[in-house]
Amino acid sequence: MPFLSRKSARPDDASALPYDPRSPQGLAARWVQWIASVGPVKNPLEDDTGEYAAVNQPDDLWFLAGSYGRKPMERRCYVPLGRELFLPAFNMWYFPADAPPPVTERAFGSVVLDGEKLDVDVIGTPVPFTVQGARLNGVTQRKSPFPVVVWGLWKLIPPLAPGEHELHVVGGDGDGFVVDVRYRLGVAPSLPGYPVM
Repeated sequence: MPFLSRKSARPDDASALPYDPRSPQGLAARWVQWIASVGPVKNPLEDDTGEYAAVNQPDDLWFLAGSYGRKPMERRCYVPLGRELFLPAFNMWYFPADAPPPVTERAFGSVVLDGEKLDVDVIGTPVPFTVQGARLNGVTQRKSPFPVVVWGLWKLIPPLAPGEHELHVVGGDGDGFVVDVRYRLGVAPSLPGYPVM
């Protein structure tokens, strides 16, 4: 079996973080670890359709990905009922890191859920955390462990009501890099045929 199609690695153990896993910094670090846990074929940042949204999701919330800013993306996916959503409107990670991440002064971001604009939160991780991901992952590109820091504009969204929802995320660095991702989310108590891998 070619290495590109091997089963994705699980994200790092959240209990090993230098942050409470449910703190803003812990959630941001765990999101980066989630991105790194997946190889290039199912990279959530490159996913054009949302078909890989369930890969390596944690049990306590649901991560949504932005993009690398190359083009607008539209994804459709299902979210288990009762899960909070956590996602960046804009973020930058740095590795190997031995200092807090720089602040992107001109960064901007917006999160609009079902037509309602939500405030984003500035979250940075001043203490590096370890990322050991899948080969050719979307963060470090390597399986070796690296100390990483991240800074960005993030949103934690309470669990959504059952049914269909639209989430539109736009963000950028203020210098030409722009993320534009639209999610069409279906929230259901169970996801037949859509296993969490």
